[in-house]
Amino acid sequence: MDIDGAAVAELMASVAATVSRRVAAVSADVYEVVLREIPELHDDQAVLALLASSVHSNVGTCLQIMQHQIDLSAVRAPAASLEYARRRAQRGTPLTALLRAYRLGHTCFSGWLLRELARQTGDAPLITAATLGMSQIVAGYVDQTSEEIVAAYTREREHWLRNRSAARAARIRDLLSGARINVSATEATLGYRLRQYHVGVVCWAEDAAAAVDNVTRLEHAIIHVAGKAACAGEPVFLPRDESSAWAWLPLGIRDTFDAAEASTAGADSDIHFAFGDAAKGTTGFRLTHSQALAAQAVALAAGSPPLRTVAFGEVAPVAMMLGSPELLRAWVLATLADLATDDENHARLRDTLLIFLHTGGSYKVTAERLMLHKNTVQYRIRKAEESLGRPLSDNRRDVELALRVTRWLGSSVLQPTRQRSAALAGTA
Repeated sequence: MDIDGAAVAELMASVAATVSRRVAAVSADVYEVVLREIPELHDDQAVLALLASSVHSNVGTCLQIMQHQIDLSAVRAPAASLEYARRRAQRGTPLTALLRAYRLGHTCFSGWLLRELARQTGDAPLITAATLGMSQIVAGYVDQTSEEIVAAYTREREHWLRNRSAARAARIRDLLSGARINVSATEATLGYRLRQYHVGVVCWAEDAAAAVDNVTRLEHAIIHVAGKAACAGEPVFLPRDESSAWAWLPLGIRDTFDAAEASTAGADSDIHFAFGDAAKGTTGFRLTHSQALAAQAVALAAGSPPLRTVAFGEVAPVAMMLGSPELLRAWVLATLADLATDDENHARLRDTLLIFLHTGGSYKVTAERLMLHKNTVQYRIRKAEESLGRPLSDNRRDVELALRVTRWLGSSVLQPTRQRSAALAGTA
């Protein structure tokens, strides 16, 4: 039987007219199914009322198309449906949840039509033709409306994020400048409590061209680290450019933070992190951020590839000495003498001597930490002193600090080996 025939059109119109008389019950059924199956759509009363209006409008419009044979090309998505999509975009609801609601609604609504069709006729060929005809109309309406919904959602999401990012960036600039701020208003804009402990983070992608959307990757990396650190809420995330971002991790009443425990193992391997110390309140918000920037400076000064993770607490003296890299390198070379030679042998001596100094000059503890024989440690310390050209006791504090600088900055503050120097001289 021809699905475009008069008998089929008349039957579809009759089914639509009958179902229209129960449009409130149909809409309520669709609404309940959508909320039951998609938890993400549960919200406050105003948004739920808008969802109900959207469902009612879509059901009513589709029935009118079927009853009056309205050309689909002349139909536009109901205003309530477009507004509901925009509201969902503002609240960050995944678009997939919105599209799933239309699929569920399609199935539920079609069930009402088919049950009514079965009540109106027992003619199998007529039922088949009418079923195909109604399915085409409902599927076409859902497909066409979904496209408009996606477009409205996407436009609003982009607009919302631009405005929100601009507002958040302005609030953060005020915070970092030290200007007087309205704390409550700032917290509302950021969605973040300032009256707690925070840890500032700087994260960056090593190669800005490595991915199309580095900012999204950086945001996911910060969320991952915040989860590993058992943070007391959502972090603040502020993109700086296409390959770097600032962030603040909320600690609540916890005044300590261990960067090693905030595992970065799940983040992309080319993303790097610099952490400040835990600090409290608006003053702490500024301080921990400055510390994170200083820690990043150490990571970048170390050369390529930069260190994956740097915590300010580990590099504070080095960070504060980076005002003049040239003077810092000259001081390291003068303090360590031949011990600053950039080769494997002197690197072992430096590592051993640094642990020896950290343990208060204990050969036994140093040997245990390095899993070496005590005699080997004694030999290395003696060779290190020979490279220094003076007894270790002469300038112990400066030596320890210089060793810490070499540990973090590596080749950028070390003296090339004689062979390398000769090679460089030969090509000069």
